Amino acid sequence: MSSISQSEMLVGLDIGTSKVVAVVAEVTSDNSTEIIGLGIHPSRGLRNGVVVDIDSTTSAIKKSISEAESMAGCHISSCYVGISGSHIRGLNSEGVVPIRDGDVKYSDVDRVIETAQAMAIPADQRLLHVLPRDYIIDKQDGIKEPLGMAGSRLEAKVHLVTCSNNASQNIHKCVSACGLDVEGFVLEQLASSYAVLTKDERDLGVCLIDIGGGTTDIAVFVDGSISFTDVLPIAGDHVTNDIAEALRTPPTQAEDIKQQYGCAVSSLTRPDELMMVPGMGGRPERELSRQALADVLERRYVEIFSMAQQKLNISGFESLIPAGIVITGGASKVEGSTELAEEVFHAPVRLGSPQSISGFKEIINNPIYATAAGLLLYGRKKLQEDHLNYITRDKSVLNRISRWFGGNL
Repeated sequence: MSSISQSEMLVGLDIGTSKVVAVVAEVTSDNSTEIIGLGIHPSRGLRNGVVVDIDSTTSAIKKSISEAESMAGCHISSCYVGISGSHIRGLNSEGVVPIRDGDVKYSDVDRVIETAQAMAIPADQRLLHVLPRDYIIDKQDGIKEPLGMAGSRLEAKVHLVTCSNNASQNIHKCVSACGLDVEGFVLEQLASSYAVLTKDERDLGVCLIDIGGGTTDIAVFVDGSISFTDVLPIAGDHVTNDIAEALRTPPTQAEDIKQQYGCAVSSLTRPDELMMVPGMGGRPERELSRQALADVLERRYVEIFSMAQQKLNISGFESLIPAGIVITGGASKVEGSTELAEEVFHAPVRLGSPQSISGFKEIINNPIYATAAGLLLYGRKKLQEDHLNYITRDKSVLNRISRWFGGNL
């Protein structure tokens, strides 16, 4: 096994409806993130992002982790785990506290965040993320880093994300059964945003749409901060099922057909483009036009994008995303998806692939791995923040001790 220490290694575990992806990365000396291991295994234990078969899910996790360990040449003991599903809830909240000593300190920030998250959360839900959006000091808004600033009143605007207790506990059981510790659960669209969005897009205002197997995850960023999240219970697996029913072919074959011949805009295909479709129950193959397949895909993708557009409209953030839409996830790769999305949203749309990461070419520039790669980048940022906070808080304590001794000796 490799001599890489756990402190230098990051592991992301994307437990999806159609597959489990385990990715191992090493944080190099120049603080970049390099992927050194990858494990993928089909998943049949989840439905719409929620575990419905613990044994099947545990088995898929074990196999993907084992593959990643073998490739990376190291032992995996902990990981960051992506979480999604219709049980996810997102809402915005605010908190206000007085600034005790004239300058904003860590204790003031901690108190205002605690105040902002002091909302009644249903008993069956747990708090997943408290994501600061903006700070206000004495009515001066737009402050992203309030530490050290002078004032008498500190306000915080935050985005809260909650998830089902049972859903997170069942995922935790599956991960623990594989001998792994959970470093943290991470909202999947938040993780994907670290991998596929640029700073300029987040600052200007952008909507991320991650189309997975069981769910389509939405996140809106305004002024650099996440301001809206939602989850649609419809995604790539529904497209596959549509193909299986319309073409009367097994679901596994329907998935292959989608990946090989799929197109989300029928006008981009020609009637003379033909493909062979396997029959059900041993029936012979049939020859069908690719345009007929595109008709099936177009109807479902229009539904997915229209539902997302409706969520945006209701949220009030539709007019605050001049950078447009970024689509990612496994089901976003279908030909014509960006063109169709532009028609529905009447906004610029691009396909988002992992960035700011090095290593395997099959992961870089492939939207299928957006969440897995994003979990690594989220983990790296968390390590950096924890280290910086430790140093800063430690220095603050030493300064207070020094001042105390200076005044009492």
